[in-house]
Amino acid sequence: MSANAPHLLIVDDDERIRGLLHKFLARNGFLVTAARDAAHARKLLAGLEFNLIVLDVMMPGEDGLSLTRDLRAKMSTPILLLTARGETRDRIEGLEAGADDYLPKPFEPKELLLRINAILRRVPETTASGPKFLGLGPLRYEIERGELWQGDAAVRLTATEAALMRIFAAHSGEVISRADLIDELGRDRSASSEEGAGDRAVDVQITRLRRKIEPDPREPRYLQTVRGAGYMLAPD
Repeated sequence: MSANAPHLLIVDDDERIRGLLHKFLARNGFLVTAARDAAHARKLLAGLEFNLIVLDVMMPGEDGLSLTRDLRAKMSTPILLLTARGETRDRIEGLEAGADDYLPKPFEPKELLLRINAILRRVPETTASGPKFLGLGPLRYEIERGELWQGDAAVRLTATEAALMRIFAAHSGEVISRADLIDELGRDRSASSEEGAGDRAVDVQITRLRRKIEPDPREPRYLQTVRGAGYMLAPD
């Protein structure tokens, strides 16, 4: 799967349908996350961004229309509604709630795929998704702000540690060589003005950063050494 694959959120209380949609859409090149109800979807949306939401209307608890209205007041993520009620007035109600499209059940999977792709083609690329934060055990790294938090308490980072976190967060799950780290740190004025960025200096800074993010810095879980290649940030 491409690293730039659109990320879809599937919200449906029917476990069988969730599973089928997950497999079908993943086979067609999407990154897929599934939620069992509106409350579960809200939790996922609090920590992740999605390119499109496929949302069942008829769910126990908060229904899809109510969730659509609330989400539309907060975000512009496209929403495709699924429902067993396909009458014109139901479709109009869904669109008035803020949905981008409406597909009655039962439907052909290929039609769902065509509608999803049609919606995504209309969405500017600037809405492409990415995580808002990275989880590191009890710690949370806020990507946009470049801040590390433990609960409600900020974890203080030096300029070089902050620069390292920005670099690793931008390449989460990828191995970064010492040479590339030195090069990146050299471009970061705040980091390069604090200390030199040679091999030894980078290793020292990695050790210091591990003391702040690892449960046991001697056995790194999150900031891993990849022997002969470099370092890799492996968040939860």
